[in-house]
Amino acid sequence: MLQKKNAVIYGAGGAIGSAVAKAFAAAGATVHLAGRTQESLRAVVDEIESAGGSAQETTLDAMDEAAVAEHAQNIMADAGSLDISINLITRGEVQGTPMIDMKTEDITAPISNAVTTNYVTARAAARHMVDQGSGVIIALNSGSAHGSPMMGATGMADAATDALVRNLAAEIGPRGVRVCGIWTAGLPETLSPAKLASFGGEPMDETAFQGVLDHLDQMRMTKRSPRLDEVAATATFLASDQAGAITGSFINATSGTFPS
Repeated sequence: MLQKKNAVIYGAGGAIGSAVAKAFAAAGATVHLAGRTQESLRAVVDEIESAGGSAQETTLDAMDEAAVAEHAQNIMADAGSLDISINLITRGEVQGTPMIDMKTEDITAPISNAVTTNYVTARAAARHMVDQGSGVIIALNSGSAHGSPMMGATGMADAATDALVRNLAAEIGPRGVRVCGIWTAGLPETLSPAKLASFGGEPMDETAFQGVLDHLDQMRMTKRSPRLDEVAATATFLASDQAGAITGSFINATSGTFPS
């Protein structure tokens, strides 16, 4: 599906990023992994190369406009095209606290992180894609702009990302570039008791953690949570020419947490 495509994946060392990178590579793309932790990026590259794929890593901070622009330019210079850009960078939300009890910076920081990393990475790719007359930019968020309690700034950050996708799609669509996204959240493979606690929750043991996973299952229309491989497959489809008619919108890969 992605033969002869060059894809840059921001946040490629994380659980979703690594799954998407491996799926893109398996589909034939040359993947350019970007993130802040060299060791995790290198581990993903090693997995891809051992499976016969093509990958390379670059350590950078997506908040650094100059570094992101230089990285995109280097891909163009070395590979000849930049066909796919996907941002899977986390935003540092605080969840589980009523909004009226939260600090201002706990609201504003995730929104700023979401807008900045998505805009900076999308702009760097789009400037090359419009010149070559093709390409796809993909964002990912939880779809919480629909409204969910105790989610902190998540819904606002998601809403900003949704608007960025739609407006950028309208601007650069006539020049051959698609901009779209995926809504997903609560993938069991990406969660752990420690990670849930990092969002502002209380420490929990394995029994309590399993209770959270069971609750997430029951929230879905399908009564099961989405899997990591399903999200990676969705991203692969969106990145492919088979999704050529999709732009300015998000695919709902939440297993029916909400209708869309």
